[in-house]
Amino acid sequence: MRAILRGVVLAIVGVLLMPAPTQTHHGGASFDNTKELTLKGTVTEWLWANPHCFLKIDAKDETGTVRNWNFEFGNPTDITLRGFRRNSFKVGEEITVTVTPVKSGAPVGRARVVTKADGTKL
Repeated sequence: MRAILRGVVLAIVGVLLMPAPTQTHHGGASFDNTKELTLKGTVTEWLWANPHCFLKIDAKDETGTVRNWNFEFGNPTDITLRGFRRNSFKVGEEITVTVTPVKSGAPVGRARVVTKADGTKL
């Protein structure tokens, strides 16, 4: 019985001495916060998932070439507070997206504002 009690006490002390979890989420260093792009395109995918939601559209870049862009959003809980829903976008829908692009020039960005064809802004 003493061995069990000692084990329980050691377990409790161990839990109490563990460091509190720290925020270890990735940063925004890959995004160029000095730039903002506005792209008009066609939705190819809307991924509603943790830890981030993603919107993919086909849009022309500055050279006129159609590229598939991938935009990062927050998690579903956070973006729901901003009006987004699991069914906010349908494949084939025309939208306009304002984003902070990545520094590398890849067709990737962090979404700021999405404007639907009817003028609704999310």
